[in-house]
Amino acid sequence: MQNLRAFSFSENNNKIQYDFCGGNTESKPFNSVIMKALQLLTIVIAIMSYTYSFNSSYTSTSKPNLPQKEMKIISNVETNGSWVYLYDEQGHRYKTLSASNVGEVKGFSSTFFVSEHGSWVYLWNSKGDRYKFLPKSNVGDVIGVAGNTFTSRNGHWIYTWNSDGNRINYRPAR
Repeated sequence: MQNLRAFSFSENNNKIQYDFCGGNTESKPFNSVIMKALQLLTIVIAIMSYTYSFNSSYTSTSKPNLPQKEMKIISNVETNGSWVYLYDEQGHRYKTLSASNVGEVKGFSSTFFVSEHGSWVYLWNSKGDRYKFLPKSNVGDVIGVAGNTFTSRNGHWIYTWNSDGNRINYRPAR
């Protein structure tokens, strides 16, 4: 089976011409209803290709070059005076937050960080947006953050939490 590269049609002689990748062409007759449908399809394809810009190396297995939200990877979270700075994997500071809003940073991973402020534990994403807050009376003191989890100690218990703020495990503290 040959790969179809392009097609064209002529309303005058009711024929459609196929252009294959090997340079071969083939013409076949069609009735006028199908010809009108193909004309409409060609107009829709032209509008779509004008609306969306595709990468010049676009193939049937690659995706179109559509804008994507770029998620930063946290390499460091630093508190300096009344500011909290987020650094990316190149060491560039990409976000500055007020320490009065963030509170005390307890730990970070590549995708989120955890802070305590008053009677709340806050979860922050890599863009610097607070997406979850938990009562400190339920969480306790945050011990550490690693991967997509963080660990806390509340009384005689050690809790493991996921980055969504759900408790996933607990054990007695020693």
